[in-house]
Amino acid sequence: MLVSRRAVRRFLLVLLLLVAAAGVAGYRWLHAPIALAGSAPLELEIEPGTTPRGVAQAAVQAGLQAPPQLLWLWFRLSGSDRQIKAGNYEIPAGTTPYELLQKLVRGEATMRSVTFIEGWNFRQVRAALARADALRPETGGMSDTALMAALGRPGVAPEGRFFPDTYAYAKGSSDLAVLARALRQMDRRLEAAWALRASDTPLKSAEEALTLASIVEKETGRAEDRALIAGVFTNRLRAGMLLQTDPSVIYGLGERFDGNLRKRDLQADTPYNTYTRAGLPPTPIAMPGKAALLAAVQPAPTRALYFVARGDGSSQFSATLDEHNRAVNRYQRGQK
Repeated sequence: MLVSRRAVRRFLLVLLLLVAAAGVAGYRWLHAPIALAGSAPLELEIEPGTTPRGVAQAAVQAGLQAPPQLLWLWFRLSGSDRQIKAGNYEIPAGTTPYELLQKLVRGEATMRSVTFIEGWNFRQVRAALARADALRPETGGMSDTALMAALGRPGVAPEGRFFPDTYAYAKGSSDLAVLARALRQMDRRLEAAWALRASDTPLKSAEEALTLASIVEKETGRAEDRALIAGVFTNRLRAGMLLQTDPSVIYGLGERFDGNLRKRDLQADTPYNTYTRAGLPPTPIAMPGKAALLAAVQPAPTRALYFVARGDGSSQFSATLDEHNRAVNRYQRGQK
């Protein structure tokens, strides 16, 4: 029996209405908040290499109350399914399927951060990593030597090799990966500073500049004194004088230092005692920042060979020992 034209038209009309209704329903679903199981926000972890279907399944397992097949279909029809990025995501209440995909495609992963402070030593860096939230402790059982080997720097002392800054990371990232970034950052900063070195610097290498910068970092109480302090140490290096810097002695004492530097400490010979050994110590003693690196290679022109703390964070600079002794009497001993 032949189908009448009227029946065909009716069928097409119903089909168009169904398509239109499906389109409206789909639009509403895309822009309606997804119900969440449990308290918001939910944590969604997407491992590298997860398929779009696997992403949809992971979202539902994390607590999104939506059919995984429908989520996957949306990912596929959007044309962005292959652009979803791995990471750890927080899904707040009120998130729609459209917003969910946008977040995953843009890679808006939940980020934590850890901060390394200028002047810290490597023990403090490792302690900060151990305290950092949701950071995988890959280096926890490593010695400093093994750690540097894992970073591709076997035989290099870790002190001062990491740039002080704030480093963001995704939940579950490795602490070794964070250190690798800080190491590369210091490499770049040191290379840039060394390229700007004064033509008459007594420093023979970028490594020496890093060591001097670490001393300048520890000796500086006020930023405006930094270049002058670098100038004093530069003058001493040129003259072949002992650097006589307390922070290096303290570093050499390590955990034996109880907060009080005594005369016997200044007389006890260690590789880091710049009262008993000439030149720079064998390694940096802390992490220098950008300003300290630049001061080490571009010290302020000065005749000063000495400085002493005034007690307010600033320093008094002297060109002769007599001037220095008077400054010590005034600012350290309270004598006029």
